[in-house]
Amino acid sequence: MLSKLDIQLVDCPRDAIQGIDHFIPTEKKAKYINQLIGSKLFDYIDCGSFVSPKAVPQMRDTGLLIDKIKKDDYTKLIAIIANERGAEIGSQFDKIDYLGYPFSISETFQQRNTNSSISQAYAKVAACKNIVDRTASQQLLIYISMAFGNPYRDRWHPDIVLEWVGKLKDLGIRRFSIADTTSEASPLMIKELLGTLFVNFPELEFSIHLHSTAESALLKVNAAYEVGCKTFEGAILGYGGCPFAQDDLIGNVPSELLLDRFGRGNPTQITTLLAGFQDLVRS
Repeated sequence: MLSKLDIQLVDCPRDAIQGIDHFIPTEKKAKYINQLIGSKLFDYIDCGSFVSPKAVPQMRDTGLLIDKIKKDDYTKLIAIIANERGAEIGSQFDKIDYLGYPFSISETFQQRNTNSSISQAYAKVAACKNIVDRTASQQLLIYISMAFGNPYRDRWHPDIVLEWVGKLKDLGIRRFSIADTTSEASPLMIKELLGTLFVNFPELEFSIHLHSTAESALLKVNAAYEVGCKTFEGAILGYGGCPFAQDDLIGNVPSELLLDRFGRGNPTQITTLLAGFQDLVRS
């Protein structure tokens, strides 16, 4: 069994707020993200995205936001991209440690999310990897979307996940986030898929990004932990979900649940973060 000291936590304000209709001012976003950084409760913060402002209007100010973030030596920053243009823009920001590309093993969702087929997305990953490799400090992180199934009746099997992770590894990718985009996974599925990935790719780094109802979130987190998962992603109050996946968003695992489960922070710190997030999203 892993020690809690081995665990790394990711908070995803980008995922939490990207579907909110009213635009949140850049200053408010920066204040909240700096509060997260200052708490030192999270190892990584998914802070923004360099994608089309028409597709995700809430993230149109990511460049300005990055400039206002007070980064320290402890917390690493993640920003999402969907193509080579996003990689070119994102690679100009030294504060960003990881550029994340959403690679879906569902053909339908890949089209909905990045306007690409899976084969086109694979070519984009290769091109983005070349761009990121020109930087001194950034890495390309791949989100395997719909890793536990999909609501579109597209073909799914754990072997498909392994196949694509293997192909992406051959491009030089070393870090993957295994995402349950529409809450298809059961605790047993999580154990089986993650366990198989860990056995087949011991040299790679994996995190788990679960969208879940509040009632089953802890069961799923425990399932991942029991098979050796070390990195967990969430969002304060469980906000968020992918607006391109389906009409009814299923939220993230609450970050406060992760903090409690792995013994990080005290009640005062966590209450302060909850209040900060509520202020952020208040119109």
